[in-house]
Amino acid sequence: LSPFTWALDAADQQRLNDIQTRWAHIQYNLPEEQRTQAFERLASQATAFTQARPQAAEAWIWSGIVTSSWAGAQGGLGALSKVKAAKADLENALALDPKALQGSAYTSLAALYDRVPGWPIGFGDADKAEQLLKQALQLNPTGIDSLYFWGDHLYRQKRYGEARDALQKALLAAPRPGRETADAGRRKEIESLLADNRVVLFMKGPNMMPQCGFSS
Repeated sequence: LSPFTWALDAADQQRLNDIQTRWAHIQYNLPEEQRTQAFERLASQATAFTQARPQAAEAWIWSGIVTSSWAGAQGGLGALSKVKAAKADLENALALDPKALQGSAYTSLAALYDRVPGWPIGFGDADKAEQLLKQALQLNPTGIDSLYFWGDHLYRQKRYGEARDALQKALLAAPRPGRETADAGRRKEIESLLADNRVVLFMKGPNMMPQCGFSS
């Protein structure tokens, strides 16, 4: 840990839990047309957390996740400024404590590199995404999120057999107490991507890319 990293107290942990719970509700339970405004409100809450606890890597991680999810809900080139803000938040988290929340900053930052357009429009970089995901998997080799995003990355790189193996392993991930809604939503995403992957394997390689928003 950085010598300046803030250790979360009980009130901070409750604040973090509230953001995580609200994120999962918006991401997986709200209709698409309601998500942009809901994420905008949650982003204000997450930003307030980083301002109150600027040395807490967990606060920056969730500010980055919420902001990237807001960008994903908004879509289009207008979301690029939010994506860049999310990237900066996650980089702040890594500078403070790369092991926070079992390496979630690596996973979420990798998702941005995988989904954002490359130069000259954005900073997307599949090689950078793979590097970050491998670091995430070193810290959390059996986590549902690290394995899902690794499988998604492999699918995008047309490494379909490896993608299948990673996604099947993700379905075996242990449940996270208090994250039931997030786990259920992520499992549906994994099952959907596995179904797409099976079709590709059956058809022996047509380019069928999934439509995935920004999330972790």
